[in-house]
Amino acid sequence: MTKEITIEKARTQFIEKGFQQASMRNIAQQLGCSHGAIYYYFKNKAALFYAIVEDDFSKLNYLLDESIQGPKDNSTKRYHVFIRFIKFGLNHQSQYEIMFMIRNTEVDSLSQAAADLRYQKFAQAVQSLSEENLKVVDIQSAFLALHGFISHFIGYIDNFEDEKSAAKAHVNFIIRGLNK
Repeated sequence: MTKEITIEKARTQFIEKGFQQASMRNIAQQLGCSHGAIYYYFKNKAALFYAIVEDDFSKLNYLLDESIQGPKDNSTKRYHVFIRFIKFGLNHQSQYEIMFMIRNTEVDSLSQAAADLRYQKFAQAVQSLSEENLKVVDIQSAFLALHGFISHFIGYIDNFEDEKSAAKAHVNFIIRGLNK
């Protein structure tokens, strides 16, 4: 049993049962070990949940960083940052829900801190790829528009390809709003 395998099994439990119903005992049962063995890596269920959130944010950050690098112009890079954000959300719907949509008092402060840190990275990337100095409220609005698009389709489509043309149109709409 490794930390990575524990995270994957726990992710499945949180997705299938939700945070409240998932338990360290059920996760241990899936792993074929005692629940005490999980405590070797994680002090409690909230810490395990936070590790999952951190892992998922790392994957999203990698995709966004990949969009920012390379020889393309900043306008194209910003477009790809937005598209990849939507693509991640629609291709990894359960992870996206864990990252941005699960509300529970036991984990809110942990997951909110992780989301805030990633939002700051997103905001800095958008600002750095913009020709003019954007207002904070404009970047927040762009983020919320992306989040709203993803939230609207979660559970109704299978993946990004199902709404690729709508996603592209939505991103172009957001960019036009930022360029005004």
